[in-house]
Amino acid sequence: MDTSGLDAYLNELGDEIEAAVRPAAQAGTQVLYDAVKANVAALGQYSGRLNRSIYQKFSEEQSSEGVAVYNVSWNARKAPHGHLVEYGYLQRYVYGPDGMGPLVRPGMEGKPRPSSGGRNRVALDAYYITLPTPKHVPGKFFVRKAATAMDKAYEAAEAELIKRMNGKSQ
Repeated sequence: MDTSGLDAYLNELGDEIEAAVRPAAQAGTQVLYDAVKANVAALGQYSGRLNRSIYQKFSEEQSSEGVAVYNVSWNARKAPHGHLVEYGYLQRYVYGPDGMGPLVRPGMEGKPRPSSGGRNRVALDAYYITLPTPKHVPGKFFVRKAATAMDKAYEAAEAELIKRMNGKSQ
């Protein structure tokens, strides 16, 4: 198949296409961002930190000429528990009825909590009430579940690209 005509046309449009790539990528990213926010809202909230930590950001490092990359995720500093919600975890300790933290063993109240970490498991086990058998708490995908909106994201990016290529937006 002879694609020389198409290649010539794309070369003519080079600057216009280059200028349209980033807005088109952002339009698709916005669809994914909105899906992640909706997924987080559907989880319910305790403090709202996870919802407030969701972001979309243009990545200079991953982008290049003709390629615009955006990242959609959560800010781990604002919501360090995000990975536990997304991927699940192994619950080793008995939690109180409010679910907001493990119960402290009798006699340990008022004593400083040992630092976390694999090397300090014995100290944590002595501080908190342990479950007889650890319980697997499955993840509640809020970022990965947004992949179901990928077709809509592609459509939004394509629509924005076509709009810009037709000169309807500056």
